[in-house]
Amino acid sequence: MTDLPLPPGCTARPLTLADTRAVYEVHAAQETHDVGRPEIEEADVVSDWQRPSFDVATSTVGVLEGDRLVACAELNAPERAEVAVHPDHRGRGLGTWLSAWARDLARSRGARIVGGPVPQGSAGDRLLTELGYHVRWTSWVLKLPEGATVPDRPLPDGYAVRAAEPDELPAAHDVMEDAFLEWSERERETWDDFTARTTGRPGHEPWHVRVVLDGDGTVVGAAVLQVFEGEGEHAGEREAYIARLATRADQRGRGLAQALMVDTFRVAREHGVETCGLSTDSRTGALGLYEKVGMVVTSTWVHRAVTLT
Repeated sequence: MTDLPLPPGCTARPLTLADTRAVYEVHAAQETHDVGRPEIEEADVVSDWQRPSFDVATSTVGVLEGDRLVACAELNAPERAEVAVHPDHRGRGLGTWLSAWARDLARSRGARIVGGPVPQGSAGDRLLTELGYHVRWTSWVLKLPEGATVPDRPLPDGYAVRAAEPDELPAAHDVMEDAFLEWSERERETWDDFTARTTGRPGHEPWHVRVVLDGDGTVVGAAVLQVFEGEGEHAGEREAYIARLATRADQRGRGLAQALMVDTFRVAREHGVETCGLSTDSRTGALGLYEKVGMVVTSTWVHRAVTLT
């Protein structure tokens, strides 16, 4: 724990898997306040925390007032922290306390830098700026508006797109990891962590993983969908979110990524999900690709980080 004092009446403790609902509610309240609606659901917390590489007891902290969780943080990768403070409890120093906790923990694990995403211009963005955090990259959440028509993107002759078969999932994982590690500075994701976030994620169905096959039946592109179920004032709303999308480096320039994306939109609508979304960031250079098929930016985030000394 950090040496900074907590506000009067607050206590802190490590979180457990029994806290995932409360953690979701704090993040959802913060995102609703900052960007107009939640971009998270409880399944995100569950799937992240059930990764074999993640130790909930030593990598999380919750701040409580009485029995109520009012703020929380986790170091879910060596250099990445997620922090949330319920909007009703801002201005009490909780964000500063949690940021110090994240820095101390990352430093103790040998990290040289640590940071995380915040909505651009939000209270969290302003606080991290004051604490000396710099912008490492910018990211955008995009949505395909309900009812929008996406032109077909035909595949080259001999190629096909469909739901992945179970024995194709390792190849799909390899294609996505190879692509992401071209620009992302992190360790390669293990197979067990991948399955925790995909096939082991609450609500997962086989059609959520899509693959592009070449003429030999080799996986050369892959995408992972997640279906979000709205709650509260958004109850009844469903959104298909493309969590990952990639093509093999030697297969680019053939329209495979756009065909794969159009396929995800089509199959989602076949399953009654009209709205589709995804996120991308300035490291990938893919923003224009998504805008070309009619997607629009709904929120902008910055990944702020600080060098540890």
